[in-house]
Amino acid sequence: MLRGLMNLFSLCWKPFGPDGENHETNGVLGGGGGTTGGSREGKDGLLWFRDIGKYGSGEFSMAVVQANQVLEDQSQIESGQFGTFVGIYDGHGGPEAARYVCDHLFSNFRAITAESHGVVTAETIQRAFRQTEEGFTTLVSELWGSRPSMATVGTCCLVGVIYQQTLFIASLGDSRVVLGKKVGNTGGMAAMQLSTEHNANIEAIRHELKELHPNDPQIVVLKHGVWRVKGIIQVSRSIGDLYMKHAQYNREPINAKFRLPEPMNMPLLSANPTIISHPLHPSDSFLIFASDGLWEHLSNEKAVDIVHSHPRAGSAKRLVKAALQEAARKREMRYSDLRKIDKKVRRHFHDDITVIVLFFNHDLISRGAVQDPPVSIRSALEH
Repeated sequence: MLRGLMNLFSLCWKPFGPDGENHETNGVLGGGGGTTGGSREGKDGLLWFRDIGKYGSGEFSMAVVQANQVLEDQSQIESGQFGTFVGIYDGHGGPEAARYVCDHLFSNFRAITAESHGVVTAETIQRAFRQTEEGFTTLVSELWGSRPSMATVGTCCLVGVIYQQTLFIASLGDSRVVLGKKVGNTGGMAAMQLSTEHNANIEAIRHELKELHPNDPQIVVLKHGVWRVKGIIQVSRSIGDLYMKHAQYNREPINAKFRLPEPMNMPLLSANPTIISHPLHPSDSFLIFASDGLWEHLSNEKAVDIVHSHPRAGSAKRLVKAALQEAARKREMRYSDLRKIDKKVRRHFHDDITVIVLFFNHDLISRGAVQDPPVSIRSALEH
């Protein structure tokens, strides 16, 4: 149990700094064991960013803005001879599930692919998700007596894996990845969504849930204009949220708002990711991975246009700021005034937002070459 607690509370990265002042750092990650890809780190109020850096198959840009009292988003880039692994974990109900996934999903993936001599398939990714869900379930079981609320936290998971010349995308929940793809020789850039979202507000997901639960007329309920599973949660797939998966956790002493009035005969949510494979093509220019906080305010096309129309450096930060400007506009306020609002109150205006942009170097990809040194980066706002 002690080991489980230590794993849970390990940080995805050391705090940004004891004084909380804006500054930049450059060097080896605290606890990651890898390097930063030559990128520089910066902070502007509740916004953290790495404007540009190198990973195995090209360059990346990364940014996170906090809105909740405690940041519930976690993210990582891992790159080396095995390929590249990108993860965005948008937590809900608390930060614990997202932190757990940030600490364990990639290591589970590496251990499983090692068994197959480094070969990556949809099945190896699926096994890594399953093993991570099982590990978190064990932790919740260990802590049930002292922290039953752990059964009510969960996280969406969006993972991209580049292996040789194939891109795998695995998703649970409603984070999204969009591909920027060159349109012939026109100089234009098309936006292609690669991920599947599992949110009850999507008609296809409601249909899927009704097919899985034909005897439950209340499997999806419209409350205050929002569709939710059992009237409680919007996402239909996640890591965690055990109160919606196992009857033993849907009882006192968890908060009454999470308890169902009728017995749970089968899991209501799933931890089985949707996985697609996409052969990389020279016209594939970049990927935008982001938690749903970005997509609430920017369309796929707008996001791709912003990246395409500006220098690579600062791409992720530029997307976050564009979303914040749109959030401010919707509330008929100035962006400069929104920036002055502190975390927690800020959540009334926008969600935590995490963005990772990967740019492809097709010369490297076609040759099967990987840039050195290995990269290991995780989001760096204080927990």
